[in-house]
Amino acid sequence: MTPSLLKLLQSVDTPTVCNAIEVAQGKRGFDAFTRGTMLCSAPDEPAIVGYARTAKIAAVNAPTEAPEVIKARRMAYYKHMADAPMPAVAVVEDTDFPDCIGAYWGEINTTVHKGFGLSGTLTNGVMRDLGDVPTGYPVIAGSIGPSHGFVHVQEIGTQVEIFGMTVTEGDLIHADRHGALVIPKDVIETLEASIEKLLSTETLILEPARSAEFNFEVFEEAWDTFEKSRT
Repeated sequence: MTPSLLKLLQSVDTPTVCNAIEVAQGKRGFDAFTRGTMLCSAPDEPAIVGYARTAKIAAVNAPTEAPEVIKARRMAYYKHMADAPMPAVAVVEDTDFPDCIGAYWGEINTTVHKGFGLSGTLTNGVMRDLGDVPTGYPVIAGSIGPSHGFVHVQEIGTQVEIFGMTVTEGDLIHADRHGALVIPKDVIETLEASIEKLLSTETLILEPARSAEFNFEVFEEAWDTFEKSRT
């Protein structure tokens, strides 16, 4: 991912990237995205973009392993996040889903992850302390709740699933208030041009539709031009 592609990805929303991937692939059918409604701690902030740093947690039940094992795994988790190649996104599956109760993502944990240099968090789990999550570290989560429960780390660096989307360590993630997607490796080289083409093509409809003279005849002509530009 080039610096210019990173900057562009941070400036556009996830639906735009979803469409641009299909432009790059030359067909519809891209499906590496989340399903269902997710919540964003900072809906007006730029999208989260980065390489996935994965883990699994749980919180409904107290862990059965020895405390020293749980503590060692927790520290290994933080070391894993701190050592992430940047830009990076924490992608953490709560295995209690859909009955998650443990708000792992509150003021302390988000501040720690931001301090490590990560761009944000994508999780199917719970977030809290919404007024205290640091600026510049959005959390895209499955729910909001008050308690941390018995939250503990179960796995580090393994494949995870977030709202129907499979994520492997190192996948390139784009996420915002609409949800998230995994950018396929085979489109990265052409994605910047595909986004620019998509944005340019959309103006063929948007500009006429926003004009005072807009009517069906204007729309019909604009749509014809729009369709031709996509082929």
